[in-house]
Amino acid sequence: MTAGRVVVVTGASAGVGRAVAQGFADQGAAVGLLARGAEGLEAARADVEARGGRAMALPTDVSDSHAVEHAATLVENHLGPIDVWVNVAMASVFSPVHQLEADEVRRVSEVTYLGSVNGILAALSRMRPRDRGTIIQVGSALGYRAIPLQASYCGAKFAIRGFVDSLRCELAAESSNVRVTTVHLPGLNTPQFSWVRTRLEGHPRPVPPVYQPEVASGAVVWAADHRRREVFVGGSTVATVLANKVAPGLVDRYLARTNIDAQQMDEKVAADREDNLLTPVAGHHDAHGIFDDEAHGRSFQLEISKQRPVAGTAAAAGVTALAWGLRRRRKR
Repeated sequence: MTAGRVVVVTGASAGVGRAVAQGFADQGAAVGLLARGAEGLEAARADVEARGGRAMALPTDVSDSHAVEHAATLVENHLGPIDVWVNVAMASVFSPVHQLEADEVRRVSEVTYLGSVNGILAALSRMRPRDRGTIIQVGSALGYRAIPLQASYCGAKFAIRGFVDSLRCELAAESSNVRVTTVHLPGLNTPQFSWVRTRLEGHPRPVPPVYQPEVASGAVVWAADHRRREVFVGGSTVATVLANKVAPGLVDRYLARTNIDAQQMDEKVAADREDNLLTPVAGHHDAHGIFDDEAHGRSFQLEISKQRPVAGTAAAAGVTALAWGLRRRRKR
């Protein structure tokens, strides 16, 4: 843990990005805050400064590589050399594939995949010559196992996982001291479910179990100080990844039966609902969404994994064994 380091967080105006900025501010970091919404960024800047950190609010659409590069230059000119770059910004559309529009898929890819690529390139061009620095990519269980209704988002998360894996190999080949860590997250209580574009009848919701954004933030901040290739948050994330490796066909059928309803509330989508796919939704949005009543403030699996990497995987071994048993039983 190093007080005074310089951190850049994309998607910093709300949700996980907002919580991550707060987490680094608690360590006394100087934080460059990137997002589209100026109002949310100013609130995030106030959060950082109230916690003793320095901050710059930089309205930026991460899908624009020139804008990301310009923001990185401003951070280094005013706060100092970037020590940690965290890619959080994302976009999604809740919709069956047959109802998706090509422009929607393009936009989700530009923000979630290319936005991360743009952040990585901006960070790498500065860190690699200095031979130091950490890039943290916020991933998801959905980057290993796709689910119904989120094909555009799952595809983008799969893509960035492949990009990051290639980068790791290249850094290893040149014995670089630049580190890359991916933090894979479960369902989280963030505002995105109130503004994501949707064609569902019911109000979108995260798949249970749901965790608070501070759990994700804690994992990201911890990852900045520890050499881990990947950090998995939540037993459900580990179980999903492992079960899909053992019995993907079984997982297909399970998700087909359960996940369409699991991603919707009984409450209907409002007719005048705004979404943030193309432009930010006006107003101030915090780290938390509307699911505080059910969200967990701690991940037992993550705490074990911090102590012993293998233990985090072992925590989901029972689920994997069950999936394997069901697969064998079905074959019989």
